Amino acid sequence: MNRIRDLREDRDLRQVDVAEAVGIDQRSLSNYETGKNNPDSETVIRLARFFGVSCDYLLGVSKINLQGNKAILRELVDIQHRLEEIQRYLANG
Repeated sequence: MNRIRDLREDRDLRQVDVAEAVGIDQRSLSNYETGKNNPDSETVIRLARFFGVSCDYLLGVSKINLQGNKAILRELVDIQHRLEEIQRYLANG
């Protein structure tokens, strides 16, 4: 489950911090990250919520973090609306 490690490292978090936040022990998290053990479904859900990703992404089923992409899409829509406002202002000015 390298995605757990990648997500943790991307956020500069220690294993103990993530483990504490999701209610597991650090050794379990270490075993998930190295692939020695797999988390149960409840732990997958808690980890996904903690990192703000989908369970599919966390488990490697999906290559795309859809939840992260939703935030990017919202930003792009906001930018598009601002550009349209600017174009209307320039057309009327």
